[in-house]
Amino acid sequence: MNKNFKIVPLLITLVFSGISAQRGIPPGDITKVKHVTNYPEHLDFLPEMVNLLKVPAGWEVEIAASGLGKPRMLYHTANGMYVTRRDTGDVLLLQDKNRDGKFEDAKTVVAEFKGVHGITTKDGWLYLCNNNELRRYKVNTDGTLTDKQMLFNDMPSAGQHPNRTMDFGPDGKLYISIGTMCNDCKESDREAATIVQVDPSTWSRTIFASGLRNNIGFDWHPQTGEMWGVDNGGDAKGDDWPPEELNTIKQGKNYGYPFAYGKREVDRSREDPAGNSKDKWVENTEPSVMEFQAHMAPIAFQFFPENSMFSGDGIICWHGSWNRTKPVGFKVQRIKFVNGKPVGAEDFLTGFLKGKTRFGRPAGVAITPAGTVFISDDANGVIYSVKQK
Repeated sequence: MNKNFKIVPLLITLVFSGISAQRGIPPGDITKVKHVTNYPEHLDFLPEMVNLLKVPAGWEVEIAASGLGKPRMLYHTANGMYVTRRDTGDVLLLQDKNRDGKFEDAKTVVAEFKGVHGITTKDGWLYLCNNNELRRYKVNTDGTLTDKQMLFNDMPSAGQHPNRTMDFGPDGKLYISIGTMCNDCKESDREAATIVQVDPSTWSRTIFASGLRNNIGFDWHPQTGEMWGVDNGGDAKGDDWPPEELNTIKQGKNYGYPFAYGKREVDRSREDPAGNSKDKWVENTEPSVMEFQAHMAPIAFQFFPENSMFSGDGIICWHGSWNRTKPVGFKVQRIKFVNGKPVGAEDFLTGFLKGKTRFGRPAGVAITPAGTVFISDDANGVIYSVKQK
């Protein structure tokens, strides 16, 4: 009896000692933040609403497909457009058989893949992932899929950011973005808030870059081969901070989350990391290359390919804010690059947001070799095409 009473205090001491060592020192700064929840009112889509959209001079926007539910990521191939639908757990193949610029044929090529989001292709295989699992399917000559293979299913649990995206790099390796499991916390899983590199010969994963809160969109510059990505800043920290970021993604580098955003701007509301201060810790992180208005929520990012009109420029889909006093985002922008470096942003497809209402949320992007840009709207089930007149 006495022995039991002696053991219990010892166990309690060990447990609390471990927690203290992991948590670090509480912040000395007193921070005040005004947190706003503000969803613009949704308007159901009508075909005439396309006339409210604006594109650059010399370009035109059309409806390529509608009635698709909640289309997310797009991947354009010679067989047609593949579309992942996270909410229904399936993948569609859209085809424009009469070549009039509209997808008149749609078929389900994958069903029962809960939360499917990321998509890419390589060597006759189509790859898909949800928050935990990576699969691939053999692509048949008609675009349908067979021979399903599950490659792994142990990525970190989704939490708040389940929208994994992926693509093969110029080195032949597969890269997958794994967002945080929360809004703003020190993750327990090392793969959270990273981009991982997957070796296709073994399907083993290594962390390629870390400190990326939720870098859904990324691509490689067609001239320099550099990897670029757009990262979502944290919520509930005010209307105008932290910024959304455009980064060059380099192997082995840390991009600041959860202790800093942008160009090493320290988050004063966070505790200090164990055994260090926030200010010292962020000295060894990578600053962003370009910053954007907070809460615009970048989703897809892709470069215009070689020999297209805007070759080397990028396209960003801004999904739109939910926690800012005045809504922002809900549009598509072109990021201008000169000599492989970003120099500014210009509106490319706008008009979805009208005061306190909106009729679209840009999500996915696919750019054809000829430079036609397809944009998915996961609020109203539409895919738009933007092309030169």
